[in-house]
Amino acid sequence: MNAINNFDSCYSDLSGPLMCPVLGSMTLIFIKNDRIRPIRLIGLCASLITFLYSPVPRIQFDPSTAKSQFVESLRWLPYSNIHMYIGIDGISLFFVILTTFLIPICISVGRSGMRSVGKEYITASLIRSFLMIAVSCMLDPLLFYVIPESVPIPMFIIIGVWGSRQRKIKAAYQFFLYTSLGSVFMLIAIPLILLQTGTTDLPILLTFSFSERRQIFLWIASFASFAVKVPMVPVHIWLPEAHVEAPTAGSVILAGIPSKLGTHGFIRFSIPMFPEATLCSTPFIFTSSAIAIIYTSSTTSRQIDLKKIIAYSPVAHMNLVTMGMYSPNIQGIGGSIPPMSSHGLVPPALFLCVGVLYDRHQTLLFRYYGGSASTMPNLPTIFFSSTLANMSSPGTGSFIGEFPISVGAFQRNPFLATLAALGMMLGAAYSLWLYNRAVSGNFKPDFLHKFSDPNGREVSIYIPFLVG
Repeated sequence: MNAINNFDSCYSDLSGPLMCPVLGSMTLIFIKNDRIRPIRLIGLCASLITFLYSPVPRIQFDPSTAKSQFVESLRWLPYSNIHMYIGIDGISLFFVILTTFLIPICISVGRSGMRSVGKEYITASLIRSFLMIAVSCMLDPLLFYVIPESVPIPMFIIIGVWGSRQRKIKAAYQFFLYTSLGSVFMLIAIPLILLQTGTTDLPILLTFSFSERRQIFLWIASFASFAVKVPMVPVHIWLPEAHVEAPTAGSVILAGIPSKLGTHGFIRFSIPMFPEATLCSTPFIFTSSAIAIIYTSSTTSRQIDLKKIIAYSPVAHMNLVTMGMYSPNIQGIGGSIPPMSSHGLVPPALFLCVGVLYDRHQTLLFRYYGGSASTMPNLPTIFFSSTLANMSSPGTGSFIGEFPISVGAFQRNPFLATLAALGMMLGAAYSLWLYNRAVSGNFKPDFLHKFSDPNGREVSIYIPFLVG
């Protein structure tokens, strides 16, 4: 009985998902660079063990309470009022599982990029896994600033080193500078919070009453930081460029997690900590989100690059999620949660489909494609299921969230909610247009000569997305 209790106490915290990637990356230090197979095996095993460990907190998770669970505290600075607090709630638990789900897939997809510098690629992937899991568990605004600003570093390396085209260096710097400079305002806000409250412990901050003027200032600072990560228009330019120039594995993880950090920051910090400022800013959020949805949906219809078309899609969907979060009703706020989970799976699946085409034909211009349904019969089936989810078709996870968001937004502002709904209709149009141009139509033998359906390894990677 004591052994069972010891086992339960050992596996009831968050140390496992946090430490497995760290231990895996440290193990790689002792492996020579030319031993690609052991490096790949260690990286894949470390990521799979992390994934198998991540559902364990869900088994012991109590859904009847909104409080953070498995809370741990660690003193990391020589100040008695600043500690590292980690814990999970229902939202962050999903982000932990999603991160650990995507990392093994990224390592498997990136096999072609590990021939010369595989050790560095695996190490960057494992460090990225640790950082994103840590971000999801943070209950301290100070560390919620420090760790998200560390996430772009491995992504910068992956885009700049393993990017597939000539503009990869520019895209890597653009991604890094946009996400870093946007957080400077958050760095100003955190010392002000600490000086006024004497702590950075989130549960205590949620009970503290800031003045309305101070709330507005702090909300603006946090908004500037999180809006870049969503991203919201006009600070969205970095995302399409980063997706287009990143390797397939980089696009998968970039679409899956980092773009959700902004909405996670809104619902975890900005909205509950600054309620009066949130109500004052609702018209601004609704207007900017509606403009972003219409603008990105219209811009996507003019693209000629397969990855750029998919890259613009999360911008529109995440702005709809932001609109739902700032709707002062249960339909909007509750509906904003499922799209964050579904769009952690749908765009990565679409990027994997496009990656299969690029690996075979070395081009992303859709005018060269067509007739894949007759030459690659399995890929169109996978592509179509992902397209339906991207369109928010009834029965998909996207529809479950976006329909209540539209209802909640319409109760707040019917005109802007109608504009947002029209933008999502445009999203369905360009999703079908993308599928039609890439898969249907006439076969073009003058441009594409070799055809091969996804192999067993690629199909096995798609299966978890289809199940999800």
